[in-house]
Amino acid sequence: MKKIISVLLLGVAIFTFAFNNPALAADAASGAKVFSANCASCHAGGKNLVQANKTLKKDALEKFGMYSAEAIIAQVTNGKNAMPAFKSRLKPEQIENVAAYVLGQADKDWK
Repeated sequence: MKKIISVLLLGVAIFTFAFNNPALAADAASGAKVFSANCASCHAGGKNLVQANKTLKKDALEKFGMYSAEAIIAQVTNGKNAMPAFKSRLKPEQIENVAAYVLGQADKDWK
């Protein structure tokens, strides 16, 4: 019985590390610098100067289905509506870092 449990736990550990989310390894401090240089003109303090109700605050991100690294990465990469695409200006790693920064700030209510 102990061998079966050990094998199952090993399998779970291997699966977890093999399929981990790359955004988890993102660097929020680097993301802050990229955000400041590329996003803050419209999103300073988590606000949205173009569409005031679609802020980067946690409640708004959740309401609009954007409270995940994947959703933010897709939005920043491809743009949508008034937001431009940044895929030609930023590297994928920079966009992942921005997503980590935005989520971290949203969790702190941008304080």
